[in-house]
Amino acid sequence: MRRVFQLKAAMLVAVALLTATFAQAQNKKPASPHDSTTAVVAGSTIKIKYGSPYVKGRKVLGELVPFDKVWRAGADSATSITTSKAIKVEGKPLPAGRYAFFVIPSASGTWTLIFDKNPKQWGAYTYKESNDQLRVTVKGKTAPKQESLTYAINKTGFNLRWDTFEVPVSIK
Repeated sequence: MRRVFQLKAAMLVAVALLTATFAQAQNKKPASPHDSTTAVVAGSTIKIKYGSPYVKGRKVLGELVPFDKVWRAGADSATSITTSKAIKVEGKPLPAGRYAFFVIPSASGTWTLIFDKNPKQWGAYTYKESNDQLRVTVKGKTAPKQESLTYAINKTGFNLRWDTFEVPVSIK
C-alpha cells in the first residue's frame, strides 16, 4: 500500500512539473513574433504578413542580412504580400494575387525587390528565380534606429523598416 502511495505521489509531482514547464513555455515571447498589416493603396487591398525579428545588438546589413543575397524580408516563413487587384510596383505591373516577398540588399544602398509566385516558402531556402513574377530596384534610405522589423502601408505604397534602414516601395 505504501509503495502504491509513493508511486502516485511521484506521478503527481511529474505531472505538476510538466504542467508548470508547459505553462511557462506558453508565456515566453517568441524570438520573431509574426505580424501583418492591411490597407488600401491605388484601389487594391494590400496585405503583408511577416515575421518581425529584433536587432538584439547584432549588425544587420552586411552580416545578419548579407549583401547581394536573397533574403526573406522578415523571419521564419517568407514574407507574403497579397494584392486584391492588379497594381503597378515602381511603375511595373503586378497582377492580383499572393506572392512571397524577397529582397536583395546591396552595399551601395540599392535593393532588388522580388515578388515570387510561390507564397508558401520557409525563408528563402527554396527560392528559384524562375518563379519571379516581378523584380524591381529601389534606393534604400537611412532611418532612425528601430529594434524590430516592421512594414507600414501608406497611400503611396509601403515601407520595410528595421535597424537603421528603410526600404520605400511605390504602388500605383
